[in-house]
Amino acid sequence: MDLLTTLVDKGLRRELPTRDEALAVLATPDDELLDVVAAAGRVRRQWFGRRVKLNYLVNLKSGLCPEDCSYCSQRLGSTAGILKYTWLKPDEAAAAATAGVSGGAKRVCLVASGRGPTDRDVDRVSQTIAAIKEQNEGVEVCACLGLLSGGQAERLRAAGADAYNHNLNTSEGTYGDITTTHTYADRVDTVQQAQAAGLSACSGLIAGMGETDADLVDVVFSLRALDPDSVPVNFLIPFEGTPLAKEWNLTPQRCLRILAMVRFVCPDVEVRLAGGREVHLRTLQPLALHLANSIFLGDYLTSEGQAGQADLDMIADAGFEVEGAGTTTLPRHRADAAAGCGSPAGSCGTHGGSPEAHEGGCGAHEGGCGTCAAPPEPAGASASPAATSGTSATSATSATETAVEPAAVPAAAPAAAPAGPARTDLVAVRRRGAGTDLPPNA
Repeated sequence: MDLLTTLVDKGLRRELPTRDEALAVLATPDDELLDVVAAAGRVRRQWFGRRVKLNYLVNLKSGLCPEDCSYCSQRLGSTAGILKYTWLKPDEAAAAATAGVSGGAKRVCLVASGRGPTDRDVDRVSQTIAAIKEQNEGVEVCACLGLLSGGQAERLRAAGADAYNHNLNTSEGTYGDITTTHTYADRVDTVQQAQAAGLSACSGLIAGMGETDADLVDVVFSLRALDPDSVPVNFLIPFEGTPLAKEWNLTPQRCLRILAMVRFVCPDVEVRLAGGREVHLRTLQPLALHLANSIFLGDYLTSEGQAGQADLDMIADAGFEVEGAGTTTLPRHRADAAAGCGSPAGSCGTHGGSPEAHEGGCGAHEGGCGTCAAPPEPAGASASPAATSGTSATSATSATETAVEPAAVPAAAPAAAPAGPARTDLVAVRRRGAGTDLPPNA
């Protein structure tokens, strides 16, 4: 049985591939890339059909972080020209969240720079969660506030938070090369605190920081063992003014192989296409929808993203449909496991249950928790086109009201020649809000 047949069979049964099989996916030649995408796409469709979940970020506090994460434009010592501001008021954050929900987002991710929240910060965020949920019935809220201390996860859960994001980012063996002000174990502990409090865990990685294939497999296997419901896959945005500014290591083809490997290792988990997709996948972004079942709309924390309407058009053109507000994202066996034991829904391929897809469940922060998408810029900014309210960069018509008929998977085209090294001349990192005097999240 060849590699891809084996991996599809294991993915449909939620079995863990071997490390050698995962490494082999990353080593696949470009001539076989479409075969890899098609195989991983079968696993994705088994558990999530052709649905794409939309997520939207509200950046509560930006810049001036005391941590030294090498990938982050908000890090200690960063000279990147980014927006810096303190906590948004609950009504300001709620207005920004409503803009995202109006564009079809099911989940709002609340992100704040810093090592971790104080108890007063948890109070602020709790008030913000209440304001968001008062205005947007049924919306999911995920908090991404850094390292948690005792009792804070429980307080967030009591305030109405549904999930908590804290990424592992890279392998345990290389973590110390990326960050020195906290440890890999600190990150694991925070994810476990969130799970113990009944929050749905969201934890992922950042690819493109100079890691090896073995490092990538290590962190994805660690994520499977950690048992998150959502795995955001970020691709490094190399910001000038950070230690990793020159790390242009990714090609669109490598990004697709990484996403396929994550899907094979975590077959029934919400795999989220997160930060850096526009920079590194570029015109191959639609192919990534055959691997990931979740994306962000709008801008990122400190860099511009793709226009929200362009994302909606891409989803429809690729034959996928925006996941409706009344549809459960996770497969039935994971949702049933959560209802039965009161813990986060299921595991990364380990809970028992029917293998049939369930029709009908944060990303990352450029600082303490990875690389989430941020609210689009208002009208007049250089980011995404805004709705008439001046707050939303997505369609004025809710994407959840649009039914898109699934299309057949396109026939494989002739394989292209190997892509070669990363082409840094093709992309540029654009700072969110650069050259404007507009207030954040206006």
